[in-house]
Amino acid sequence: MKIENTINKWHQLLEQQQLQILDDILSEDVVFHSPVLHTPQKGKILTKMYLSAAYHILSQQEFTYVREVLQDNQACLEFQTEIEGIVINGVDLIQCDDSGKITDFKVMIRPLKGLQKLQEKMFELLEKSKQ
Repeated sequence: MKIENTINKWHQLLEQQQLQILDDILSEDVVFHSPVLHTPQKGKILTKMYLSAAYHILSQQEFTYVREVLQDNQACLEFQTEIEGIVINGVDLIQCDDSGKITDFKVMIRPLKGLQKLQEKMFELLEKSKQ
């Protein structure tokens, strides 16, 4: 199953802090659905930028996946973390093509207070990277 290989690489990226793995697992025309942006972000460059920013914020925390469901070319990965005392629960919905490249990546976050805190941290980091 292609998704198993892709998700193994995703976990390797997180565990070994190797963001360059994104270049190997993202399709050129991947679509990223952010929990804080109104429109999907299209393309490898934008997706890599958002996933890298999220990694830098969440890797400083007690981030852990608590459940995984893999079927065909799709994965649902439930995670939990905490930012400044706010427990965040979320889901990564990932779809890959037949070659194992991620074509669609959707993130959903709860509760609202946690989403707002993550949004604040993401915008801070992205603003710093523009300077």
